[in-house]
Amino acid sequence: MKKTGYLLLYLLCFAPMSLMAQNYQMVIKGGHVIDPKNNVDELMDVAIQDGVIAKIAKNIDATGAAQVVDANGLIVVPGLIDIHGHNFYGTRPNSYLSDGLVAVDPDSFTFRVGVTTIVDCGGPGWKNFHVFKENIIDHSKTRVLAFMNIVGEGMRGGAYEQDTSDMNAKMTAQAALNYKEHVVGFKVAHYAKRDWIPVDRAVEAGNITGMPVIIDFGGSMAFAPLRLRELFFDHLRPGDIYTHVFAELGGAREPVVDYETRKFKPFVREAQERGIIFDVGYGGASFDFRQAIPAFEAGFYPNTISTDLHKGSMNAAMKDMLNVMNTFMAIGMEIPHIIKASTWAPAQVIQREELGHLSEGAIADIALINVRKGQFGIWDKNGYKLESDKRFECEMTIKDGAIVYSLNGRSEPVVLR
Repeated sequence: MKKTGYLLLYLLCFAPMSLMAQNYQMVIKGGHVIDPKNNVDELMDVAIQDGVIAKIAKNIDATGAAQVVDANGLIVVPGLIDIHGHNFYGTRPNSYLSDGLVAVDPDSFTFRVGVTTIVDCGGPGWKNFHVFKENIIDHSKTRVLAFMNIVGEGMRGGAYEQDTSDMNAKMTAQAALNYKEHVVGFKVAHYAKRDWIPVDRAVEAGNITGMPVIIDFGGSMAFAPLRLRELFFDHLRPGDIYTHVFAELGGAREPVVDYETRKFKPFVREAQERGIIFDVGYGGASFDFRQAIPAFEAGFYPNTISTDLHKGSMNAAMKDMLNVMNTFMAIGMEIPHIIKASTWAPAQVIQREELGHLSEGAIADIALINVRKGQFGIWDKNGYKLESDKRFECEMTIKDGAIVYSLNGRSEPVVLR
């Protein structure tokens, strides 16, 4: 009997932890995990402890877990990262997307579609970034980052974005370094004059800080053509971003697919191979099937999927991040590729590689998504429509290990007390 007692005592004291139940904060059971960074695409469980991924394995014992989530029939992916939103909302007149009425509150439009990180794309400049931080970043549950506008006043629209005297690379770079926890790069938008001043000054700020730039080329052909080939090969660096890649805009910029022949321009692929990042930035008028479909048929895919979320796009063809992902699913992009372009790829682009994956020890930002079957229509601003038999629907969003959105209450208990 003594020997039996000693053996039991030994097992209790020295048995490997893997043989004993772990009281996790949360266990997500039975979902199909898609984690592009780690090449995972199979049924797996995910355990969370202290706000990070504690374990990912085939069958995790959920005994003693504070909360268990039933993910049967769902895909489990890293929290979505939208690198082109507009969240610097406010009430200043004449302020457009910089403390103005057209931008939107992030928390109202992120968690319900699986987005845990959103990047404001050029709303604040160096002169008002402190306002953006105090009013938006500090009061948002969503992780809010920013591309700082090369214009000191930010994205106030009109003459403000044409004022090269307010495009100071050194002041912008210094402000970005002062707020480096929140700033991921620099934005150029809507410039319509016949020169490269804003692009070159943004790149200068990027060189000072080691950060990328993101370019909205809208307006570049208003007076005389500024060409994409020159932008990609003579002004931008590998890792810099071209957004609104599938925009047509009635001649306001050079498109990636020729207006007349409807042929994809091969030098665009060469630029992508060189390291230029191509971002969707769907927006209210910056996505056109006449651009996207020929590009896809030529084998060209965007690096990152994003929304250009603001009041002018959220109730139009764009709607939200999942609907933009639905658009690419309807065109024929495979689900794992869509997930990569919405998670790990943007994390790499904005140099935040602690995000966008489900590695053990990673921040527990997770989206549970239902691929709903049915008959759906996906349309663009011109009314061009594709039929689809499936669409993404967010079932649950988890940020920093806590449920921040739940459509149908799939956790037990539904709410932690």
